[in-house]
Amino acid sequence: MMEQAQRVLRQDPVMADLVDRHDLSVESDWTAYERLCLSIINQQLSTASAAAVRERVFEHFDGELTPTRVLEAEESPLREAGLSRMKVEYLKNAARAFQENDYTRSGFEDHTEAEVRAQLTEIKGVGEWTARMFLLFVLERPDILPLGDLAVRRGIEQLYGDGEELSRDEMREIAERWRPYRSVATRYIWAEYESDD
Repeated sequence: MMEQAQRVLRQDPVMADLVDRHDLSVESDWTAYERLCLSIINQQLSTASAAAVRERVFEHFDGELTPTRVLEAEESPLREAGLSRMKVEYLKNAARAFQENDYTRSGFEDHTEAEVRAQLTEIKGVGEWTARMFLLFVLERPDILPLGDLAVRRGIEQLYGDGEELSRDEMREIAERWRPYRSVATRYIWAEYESDD
C-alpha cells in the first residue's frame, strides 16, 4: 500500500517533498491495547510531555502493557509516572473493554469507520480523536484525516498556508488530492511537524 500511496501523494508537490524527506517505514510494534493507551496518554499533552509520561508508564509495566496488568495496577505509581487520576481510570476502562470485546484488526474487519468510532467511543475516556488514532494506527484504515489533531492542523497550515490559520473546510479541500491515502499523508504531516519541534 505504501508505494501506491506515495505515487498518489507525489502528485501534490508539497507532499512529494515530504515523501522524499521522511521515512515512515520505522513503526513501533505496539499491540492494539498499547496503541489505544498511547492515544489516551497523549490526550491534551505536548509531544515531549506525552513521550516522557509514556516512557515512565511503560517502564512501570516493564514494557508490557496489557489489560490484565493495568487492571491489577495500583493507582499511585501510575500517578507518579505522570498520569492524571482521570487517565488512570481511562486506561482501566479501556482494559475492561479489551477483555470483553475483540478490538483487533480481525475483530473490526467487517465494521465501517463509523461503526468502529461508535464502539470505541462507548469506552469512557475514548473520544473521537482517540478513535481516529485507533483507525489510523491499529486498523490501518487508509483514508483517515484526523482534523481534531492540533499537530495535523498546524502542520497543514505551515505547509499549505504559510502558517496562516485555515478553516477545517479549507483543510479538507487541500486533503482531497490525497485520497484515498489521507492516513499516509497525515503521517507525513506529523513527521514534518515533529521534525520542526
